[in-house]
Parts: sequence; C-alpha cells; structure tokens
Amino acid sequence: MKEYNKLIRDKIPEIISKDNNKKAIIRVLNDVDYKKELDKKLQEEMKEYLEDDNVEELADLVEVIYAILDNKNISLEEFEKIRKKKVGKRGAFKEKLFLEKVLEDGE
Repeated sequence: MKEYNKLIRDKIPEIISKDNNKKAIIRVLNDVDYKKELDKKLQEEMKEYLEDDNVEELADLVEVIYAILDNKNISLEEFEKIRKKKVGKRGAFKEKLFLEKVLEDGE
C-alpha cells in the first residue's frame, strides 16, 4: 500500500479502480481542509512547473487556480476583470522589464 495524503483530481479514483489490483481510499474534505489542500497543491504544481518547465505542468497550475477561484465563489469573468484592471494600472510583463534599483534624490 502506498500513501499519498494529497488533494487529487476528480477522476483519479475511477482511473485507479480500472486496475483490478488497486482500490483508492478517499475522503471528501471539509471547506477548511479543502482550502489548505488547495494551497498545498498550488505550491506542489508550481514546484513541478519550475523543475520541468513543462506546459502540461503549467496547465495543472492553472487548474488549481481555477479551483481556488471556484472555492472563493469568483467567476472566471470576474477574475479576468480583476486581472485586466491590474494590467491597466500596473501593466503586464510583456516588455521583459527588470528593475535593478531605484535612486533617491542625492544618490
């Protein structure tokens, strides 16, 4: 028996059960634990993306972000409005700018 103790995608138990020798032991999380596990999953997927630089890992990261938004009752449309408003105020990252330092008067 291998222990995982982590948040999984919805179809994973079904996928595991297709192997005749395996059975997934799962539980449904309460809202507090779900939030904690989403945050852990976000870190896990970010780490995997940074290690592999793989677009598939980036897709996993976005899926977790969508789950977090859903858990916060924020629609994708509302999220896009928030994102676009921030881009309008502060810009995006398209110009590849890197801030080295800020000089104060007299420096």
